Amino acid sequence: MHARHDEPVLLADVAATSRALAATRSRLAKRALLVDLLGRTAPDEVPVVARYLAGELRQRRTGLGWRSLGSLPAPADEPSLEVVAVDAVFEQMAGLSGSGSSTRRLALARDLFAAATADEQHLLRGLVTGELRQGALDALLLDAVAEAAGVPAASVRRAAMLAGSTEPVAAAALGAGSPEAAEAALAGFGLTVGRPVRPMLAASAPDVAAAVAGFEGREVVVDAKLDGIRVQVHRDGDEVLVVTRSLDDITARVPEIVAAARGLDVRSVVLDGEALALDADGRPRPFQETASRSATRDAEIAAGTTLTPFFFDVLHVDGRDLLDAPLRERLAVLDAVAPAYAVERVVTSDPEVAQESFARWVGEGQEGVIVKDAEAPYEAGRRGSAWVKVKPRHTFDLVVLAVERGSGRRTELLSNIHLGARDPESGGFVMLGKTFKGMTDEMLAWQTRRFRELEVADDGWTVTLHPEQVVEIAIDGIQRSPRYPGGIALRFARVLRYRDDKTPAEADTLDTVRTLGGLRAQPAGPDAGT
Repeated sequence: MHARHDEPVLLADVAATSRALAATRSRLAKRALLVDLLGRTAPDEVPVVARYLAGELRQRRTGLGWRSLGSLPAPADEPSLEVVAVDAVFEQMAGLSGSGSSTRRLALARDLFAAATADEQHLLRGLVTGELRQGALDALLLDAVAEAAGVPAASVRRAAMLAGSTEPVAAAALGAGSPEAAEAALAGFGLTVGRPVRPMLAASAPDVAAAVAGFEGREVVVDAKLDGIRVQVHRDGDEVLVVTRSLDDITARVPEIVAAARGLDVRSVVLDGEALALDADGRPRPFQETASRSATRDAEIAAGTTLTPFFFDVLHVDGRDLLDAPLRERLAVLDAVAPAYAVERVVTSDPEVAQESFARWVGEGQEGVIVKDAEAPYEAGRRGSAWVKVKPRHTFDLVVLAVERGSGRRTELLSNIHLGARDPESGGFVMLGKTFKGMTDEMLAWQTRRFRELEVADDGWTVTLHPEQVVEIAIDGIQRSPRYPGGIALRFARVLRYRDDKTPAEADTLDTVRTLGGLRAQPAGPDAGT
């Protein structure tokens, strides 16, 4: 447990640490930097410092954007801003609404930036825009909290899973005063019905045989991977909460899911699953319809599309927590609690049986399968080896880095998109190619509007974007190529859909693309990057 200083943490301290994080690719060096600053942070400052080190503001929306930061005042000569005071200013901005709010918000921003040094202005700009290139990922921050508090990393990760966020866990661990007290504080984070937990995530495999082989002959659960949005449903009596994969509350937008939860014969329950729009034959409708329906408060749109929930896991029922129970046991409870809503599955150790199920479900319009360890607990917030997803083609979730103006019938539209994979070490993105294939007229119109909102620069041909929009791309393979910074290029890339349910931090990494794209591929050719 590191000793703390009496002085408050200045924004300059966070800016200096952020700059040092960006300058190294070593995870050990990054963690040491995080531990050093966290060890000098008072308990009331920890939630703010932890979020800033993760590259985010605590406020989900402040009303500021790239255009708001186009003209900044001259930086201050000496640092004076305390992190808690800075957080209070952003909180004030987030609370503004109504007539005159834009003017007041810009005035607050000007005052804040005028009091910031050049390094602090750089940090603030990155926090506001979400483009802080420092590589301090949440998992690394949790490890640093554990080291600074003198407790096992597993204890911190589990608490963060149950709390649904890092800040309260960091505050509890670092404010405890001793490793023993920190352990006790972390143990106090339990599953609470009505408080979302971080969802368990799946790794990827190139095919069903490889996924099943990874379990070395053990019996596995093979779930249909539905083409919907991830939902976590909490019910406590008549109170129901529905959140998305990113733990955003969408309860008010999905009354049909609320009704389904209330119809279950239980007092309390926490369920994990997917929601999707179905056609008259029970096949999934286009993903964009599901995503639009879950994102809207428009009554007319909601009335035209109904979401149906399907659950593949249960984490709690009637006072009994099931996180640590093996999947096999959790599924037995799920079948008893919500049989009408259970995702279709098979239990087998035979890869041929798994492949047959995969082919059938894909033929019915689903995304593929998830192969799961039948004995594994629910490890929320982790992308481990206990769950492995398989899709019928090479698909990747990438980030749109820029877009080019169209030509011909696409004149006046933004068309050819530049695709980037995530680089966890730098915290940035590496360009892998471009594509305009697979875009419908509706999609082109939508992306033209969307990308103007994300515009950073426009040279008359290429519009550089704030890297925020995730897009799902299908490819035929990848190949080595010096044409792009990642040293590889996508073959016959085409757009499947835009993923508004995913953040840039959830995009696929460069290593994932290399591994699953079949790099033993062909040599570079003229179609690289298409």
